[in-house]
Amino acid sequence: MDQTVNLTVNGKRVSLTVDARTLLVQLIREQLKLTGTHVGCDTAQCGACTVHLNGRAVKACSMLAVQAEGAEITTIEGLASGDKLHPMQEAFRECHALQCGFCTPGMVMSAVQLLKDNPKPTEKEIREGLEGNICRCTGYHNIVRAIESVAASN
Repeated sequence: MDQTVNLTVNGKRVSLTVDARTLLVQLIREQLKLTGTHVGCDTAQCGACTVHLNGRAVKACSMLAVQAEGAEITTIEGLASGDKLHPMQEAFRECHALQCGFCTPGMVMSAVQLLKDNPKPTEKEIREGLEGNICRCTGYHNIVRAIESVAASN
């Protein structure tokens, strides 16, 4: 059964018809062609699909697109302002907080939420705040450094 979903994605209003079983991550990637949001595990374990829904970090593989009716969604593509990277994106680049890059969009989205909730976290709080995101490459050290650098600049 198809349903119409009205959303604001990265500041743009969209109205799409989707199968009622379509996941939010599928709508973002397949219909909107915003492929920075990744599908990793399909079980909400890895965090690669993290986006902001109404200002809160959520895993887009764990909710249906129709559940986002009327919502404001920000994907990794929506963080930057034109050619200017978001400070967290810049910090990930400067601190070498990525290797393969697969987890990076979700990790950045979660890190932005973490600092929104706790602007001056300790290293322990950063590590705990990232528990819903998995990186198989970096060992997290440089990811933590990147987040610490953004927190220190605020």
